[in-house]
Amino acid sequence: MSYQPSPTRYQNMPYKRSGKSGLKLPAVSLGLWQNFGYYDQLENCRNILKAAFDNGVTHFDLANNYGPPPGTAEEQFGQILHSDFRDHRDELIISSKAGYTMWDGPYGDWGTKKYLVSSLDQSLKRMKLDYVDIFYHHRPDPETPLEETMAALDLIVRQGKALYVGISNYQAEDARKAITMLKQMGTPIIIHQPKYSMFERWVEGGLLDVLEEEGVGCIPFSPLAQGLLTDKYLHGIPADSRALKVGDSLTENSITPERVEKARKLNEIAKQRGQKLAHMALAWILKDPRITSVLIGASKVEQMLDSLKCLENTKFSAEELKMIDDTCYGLKNYRASTLCLGVRWCVWRGQAEAKASEDEPSCHKRMAAAQKARWAKFRKSKA
Repeated sequence: MSYQPSPTRYQNMPYKRSGKSGLKLPAVSLGLWQNFGYYDQLENCRNILKAAFDNGVTHFDLANNYGPPPGTAEEQFGQILHSDFRDHRDELIISSKAGYTMWDGPYGDWGTKKYLVSSLDQSLKRMKLDYVDIFYHHRPDPETPLEETMAALDLIVRQGKALYVGISNYQAEDARKAITMLKQMGTPIIIHQPKYSMFERWVEGGLLDVLEEEGVGCIPFSPLAQGLLTDKYLHGIPADSRALKVGDSLTENSITPERVEKARKLNEIAKQRGQKLAHMALAWILKDPRITSVLIGASKVEQMLDSLKCLENTKFSAEELKMIDDTCYGLKNYRASTLCLGVRWCVWRGQAEAKASEDEPSCHKRMAAAQKARWAKFRKSKA
C-alpha cells in the first residue's frame, strides 16, 4: 500500500514567513546532514521522513556534500521522494547548498559561478528534481568576488532551477553586502542558515540584527551542538553515538569534560521548566522572533518525534535566560564568544587576501585530508 500522510498533519505545527518573503516554513525543519548517507538504512530514512511529514514538517534541508559520503544524502532522499512523496512534491520545501569541497580540481569547491551552477545540476540529478525550493551558497569564498557568487544565485533562479536563494555561514558584514547585491538584481535573499546554539552564539554579535533590518529569515543548524545539548552525553559516550562513526563531524574530542559539565547544569534548568535538555535547547532558539525555523537532525523516528515536543513551551522568564547565559559562558566569556567565529573568519580571509603560503588555513587542509582518507577507507570496504 502506498504511503498516505496523516490528514491532521497541518493542525499542530506553527508556520512562519521567512523574513519579508511570502514563503512559510514550519517551526521545526528536518536536516539530512549526517543520517541519510550510505552508512544508514534506507528504510529507517524513509520512516523518519514519513513521521516528519505526518507531523507537519514540510521542509527538508540538504546539501551537495551531505552523506556520508558526499552526495549520498541527496541520492537516498531522491529515491524516497519518488517512491513515497511523488504526489506531495508541492507540499514540500526542499533545499540544497553548495560551497564546500565536492569534487577534485579547481572547480569543485567554494563560490564560483562555474561551481555553483554545476553543483546544483548534479544535485537535481541525484534527487531527480527539476528544481529546488531554496538554494544556498554554503559558505563565503575568500577569493571569488562576492558579485560573481551572488550573480550565480540570481542566474540559478532565472533558469528555474531554484525558487528562492539563501546564504549560510556568512558573517554580518558580508551578509549585508550579499543581501544588498541580490536585492538590486531582483532576486532577494530570503533566508540565512547559521550555526547557532546555547554553546555557539556568534550570530548574536550582529548577524541577527542585520537579518532583522533587511527582512531576511533565519534557520539555525546544530541547535543541539550535535547532540551535546541533549541527555545523551551526560554520563559518557554511548556505543551508538555519532562520535564513533567514520566520517562524522562529531568526534570523541568534541565531548569535553567542561561542556559535559555545562550540559549537566543546563539539564537541571530544563528539569525546572518541565522539559528535557534537548527540548529546552530547541525552544531557546525559537524564542527569538527573528528566527523563522530551527533545523533538527534525527537518526531514529523516536528522536525526531521527541524533538517536536520543544514546541510545547518556547517562553522563557528573564531569570531562566540569565541562568542559561551564566551557565554557558558567564558574562565575560559570553561577550567574547559572540566574536570568536568572526575573528577566525577574518584571520582566514586575511590569509587568503594576503596570498599566504597556503590558500587555506592548515587546519582546514588537515580536515579535508582526513575526510578524503575516511571516504577512501569507506569505498575500499564496499568494494
